[in-house]
Amino acid sequence: MDQENEMQREQRGSVWEVLKTAARLGLTSFGGPIAHLGYFREEYVNRRKWLDEKTYADLVALCQFLPGPASSQVGMGIGFIRAGFWGAIAAWLGFTLPSAIALILFAYFLKGTSFRETGWLHGLLVVAVAVVAQAVWGMAKNFASDRPRATIAIAAAMLALMIPSVFSQVGIIVGAGIVGCFLSRNTPDSKPVPISISFHKKATSILLILFFALLGLLPVVRQFTGSNLVALFDSFYRSGALVFGGGHVVLPLLQAEVVPTGWLTANQFLAGYGAAQAVPGPLFTFASYLGMASFGWKGAVVATLAIFLPSFLLILGALPFWNWLRHRPRFQAALYGINAAVVGILLAALYHPVWTKAMKSPLDFCLALADFGLLTVWKCPPWIVVVFSAAAGALLFFIS
Repeated sequence: MDQENEMQREQRGSVWEVLKTAARLGLTSFGGPIAHLGYFREEYVNRRKWLDEKTYADLVALCQFLPGPASSQVGMGIGFIRAGFWGAIAAWLGFTLPSAIALILFAYFLKGTSFRETGWLHGLLVVAVAVVAQAVWGMAKNFASDRPRATIAIAAAMLALMIPSVFSQVGIIVGAGIVGCFLSRNTPDSKPVPISISFHKKATSILLILFFALLGLLPVVRQFTGSNLVALFDSFYRSGALVFGGGHVVLPLLQAEVVPTGWLTANQFLAGYGAAQAVPGPLFTFASYLGMASFGWKGAVVATLAIFLPSFLLILGALPFWNWLRHRPRFQAALYGINAAVVGILLAALYHPVWTKAMKSPLDFCLALADFGLLTVWKCPPWIVVVFSAAAGALLFFIS
């Protein structure tokens, strides 16, 4: 018991340290949501040891179930585990604000300007290959190291690539959990490290109720008030609450909300989407650009809060129940297969969209190998590798 209490005390930290760490990730995490999971694993698991590998994999699995941006939800969950309710807010602010501010400024100063890919931007896409490859390799050693789990991971990767539906990854995880229940009956697995969560069940229930209440009531309030800002909040809250897969999957939903209504033109929408590819942090901060371009500073704040609020309510509402479930023997058996499936899903994402978007020539592959070597052999901090890859990409673009 004393050892368990000591573990729980070590898990606690200050809100300030969460904010600083998340802000550094928010400034350097290029490459999209799958790459973000690689950056998070390196920073929070390997470097700072705020949580162990199994807890991280369990958290990633939970966020694959929930609608919304998976990488942002993982960050919120880690902040919640580390420093409670305010830690979750700090983690979200630190990771989100850099890209949100950049896109707001882009909307303000560069209205109507297109954003084309340059050499340094392509270098950032290449470094994402190395970051995701490192994450897949490290997690595979822990969760797909034997024949049964490796088979689950390979099958999950194949299914994710052959059935690219927004709901396919949820189905893959559910199926892997069922298979894991049968395969792990006689297979010893490590007991999860207990997570200290100082959040009452009543509070978590209120958050989940609020999630569904806002989803149902906002359209009604929108009709009665006729306010553009209320309409904006309703549109972006619904987009954040109903999209599975996160990232690029939310783009058609946002386009349907802002272009037909006349808030933005199609060209303005596409210009902002191009800019969103060039900034670190979550792609959902594209909402900051859309809000700014539609209704100014107030619109930017409303749109940003609205699109992330569903994720915040869901992860804080679900995490305590998930923490309880992961200590149940039957659910541990399901996690045997689920964590292997998560490795497979990340492996599929390493090929598409990460690899297919970044690898255009043998020189790109050479740069990715150099990035991978710096991360794994030389143990360089990810932000240094990001700067190196951007500079190398710019140089290759200049001499080609």
